[in-house]
Amino acid sequence: MLSKTTRGLIGTLTTCLLVWHTGAIAGRLTHTPYTPQKVVFDFYFNAPEAIGAGLYWVRGLLNPLSEHPYDYAPDDHRVVIVLHGVEVVTLAKHNYEQYRDAVERMRYYSELGVSFRVCALSLQEFNYRPEDLHDFVDIVPSAFAELAHWQQRGYALIQPQILEKIYATEQIR
Repeated sequence: MLSKTTRGLIGTLTTCLLVWHTGAIAGRLTHTPYTPQKVVFDFYFNAPEAIGAGLYWVRGLLNPLSEHPYDYAPDDHRVVIVLHGVEVVTLAKHNYEQYRDAVERMRYYSELGVSFRVCALSLQEFNYRPEDLHDFVDIVPSAFAELAHWQQRGYALIQPQILEKIYATEQIR
């Protein structure tokens, strides 16, 4: 025979499961009281094509904050992107045709106030000079010093993790 406490616990759990199963409990939209953001993105990818996915992280920050209930303008935020991996090749003028979409997305973001900063040490590895890069790019001495600089000024660090999608949404839904 079960104790009164055990029977009560089983009854509560059964009720919770029934309510959950019938859909009576649902997620709810919460509007966290966000303020204008100060963010530094660390772009260090293993393939130049990953720049596109990295830029979706930027979009994922800015777009929701431009909509109701926040309604922030893009220039309300301070966003810096530090590039120091193989994605640096996407910024070379001679690679424009190959990476046109990504370059134009970066140019668009730069017009909204996003700052693109490329590590000079990484440029040296690719034998690039400042004049090899597009005009919306700033060259900084060191990616690591740059990342530390912005964090010391209160910028949140975001390091996009670019993973390969192995399942279609319909397969796992």
